[in-house]
Amino acid sequence: MVEFVLVAFVVLMAVLVALLEDIVGAIATFAVFSLGLGLVWILLAAPDVALAEAAVGGGILSVLYVLAVILTSRGVPDADPEEEGLFRSINLRALAVVVALAVPLLFAITGLPDVGDPTAPAVSETYPDGSLTPYGFYVGHTLEETGLSNAVAAVLVVFRGLDTLGEAVVVFTAAVGVLIVLEREVLT
Repeated sequence: MVEFVLVAFVVLMAVLVALLEDIVGAIATFAVFSLGLGLVWILLAAPDVALAEAAVGGGILSVLYVLAVILTSRGVPDADPEEEGLFRSINLRALAVVVALAVPLLFAITGLPDVGDPTAPAVSETYPDGSLTPYGFYVGHTLEETGLSNAVAAVLVVFRGLDTLGEAVVVFTAAVGVLIVLEREVLT
C-alpha cells in the first residue's frame, strides 16, 4: 500500500512540474519529486541510487535551475499578472504521447514480480532453466575473478569500471560547465 501511495505522489509531483505556470514553484516541486523518487528507490532496496537521486535531482539540479532562472531573467519584462493562471494549458498532442507511453509501461509493470519475492530473477541465482541470472553471475564470480571481498566494490570497479568512469567524467564535465557559466556571469 505504501508503494502505491508513494508512486501516486511522485506522479502527481511530475504532473504539477509540467503544469505549474510559476517557474520557481515548478523547480521547488521538481525537488520534491526527486526526493519522492529517492524514497521509491529506498523501497526498491537501492540506497545508492536513492542517495544519488536525492543529491543530484533534489539538490544540485534544483540549485542549477534556480541559478539559470536568475541569470537568464535579467531585463525580461514581467508578464501581465492578470493573464497568468496557476497552471499552464494542456497540450493535447503531448498528452496523447504521454498516455500512449504510459499504457504499455503500466502493462509491463503489472507483469513484474512483487518487491522482495525470493523467486524474482533479481535475487535468485538461476533462472528456471538453470542459467545464471546477473545476480548469480556477479555473486558467484566476484571473489574468483576480482580478488575483492566486497561485492559492491567489485561490481563498480571491475565489472562496471568503464561505466563508473563515464559517470565520473559526466559529473566532472557538468561541474566545469557550471563553473565556466558562473565565472562568465561574474566577469560581465
